[in-house]
Parts: sequence; structure tokens; C-alpha cells
Amino acid sequence: MPQPYWAQRINVVGTTCTGKTTVARRLSKVLRIPHVEMDALFWGPNWTPAPADILAQRVTEATSPDRWILDGNYSVVRGLIWPKATGIVWLDYPLTVVFPRLFSRTIRRAFFKEELWNGNRERFRAQFMSRDSLFLWALRTHRRRRKQTGALLQQPEYAHLEVFHLRSSKQTNRWLQDFEGAYGSSSNG
Repeated sequence: MPQPYWAQRINVVGTTCTGKTTVARRLSKVLRIPHVEMDALFWGPNWTPAPADILAQRVTEATSPDRWILDGNYSVVRGLIWPKATGIVWLDYPLTVVFPRLFSRTIRRAFFKEELWNGNRERFRAQFMSRDSLFLWALRTHRRRRKQTGALLQQPEYAHLEVFHLRSSKQTNRWLQDFEGAYGSSSNG
């Protein structure tokens, strides 16, 4: 079966710990198109964020090919991504799902000293005893970003996007399995 048009340039969005990277990797494998992790473009060594102009340049380069899957939703570069995108996969999970995932991921990454982007590693202290904690960020932004994403996707300039609004892990897994079943053996033509 030929791959659908919307599957040419996909942005997987959602708050922290919804599984954006996992979903993007699975789609990338099925579609055989490059996956770009937005955090890798944003975070420099020692957790130094890329300045907006540098991030914009990196995103522009990453989204210049005809086909890509980008996971992440940095609002400062949304205007560079969504006009080019053909599909949005919105992982919109409640905090009751996000927090346990964030806790276990943080513990695992810190305990095993997993290297993330550009040599960065999560630390217990930064995540549990700091104003820069992802837990605090998730609490502060979850509701606002959920409303904002829904409103943005209703804007006429984004009417070209095929949107998959997935509200649970179960729904996401079922959607991915259906997609993999339908398009997993197709060629890129």
C-alpha cells in the first residue's frame, strides 16, 4: 500500500515523557525516513540551550529534505516546522501518566548516567531539588500547552496538517500497530 501523503513530514508533539521520541523512531523505521530529535538540536554541552537563531538554523537544515520526522515542540521554531509539515502526531496525555513516566525515566537516566544530547546527563539534584526540574516545568506548563496546541491546530494556516490527537498510551500503541500493519512492508516508491 502506498504511504499516505501526510506521512512525508511529521512532527510528533506533546509534553515531556509522552513518548515523542519512541513514536518518532517507530514511524521513522516503518517509513524509512530520517528522524530528528529536537532536544539534540536544542541542547549543547553542559545543558546549554542553543540561542534562538542557532536553533532556527538547525531546524531549517533538519527540515530541508522532502521527508522527515521531527519529535519535539519548541514554540520558538514552530513557525519553521508546521508550515512544512504534512502531519502532526499529538501525544496529549494527562499528568497522571506523565509524572510516573518522568519519575522512572529520571531515576533510570540519573542512576545509569545515560548520556543524552551532546554529552549531557541528568542528575538527581537537578531534577528533584532545582527550579530547572522537569517535574516543575511539567506542572507549570501542562494545562497551558495543552490548550495552546489545541487552539493552534484550529488556525487556518495549519489546515493543511493531518492531525492525529492521541490521548492515551493504549490509543497510541493501537494507532502505531495499525500504521505499522498497513505501511510496514511498503516501499518508499
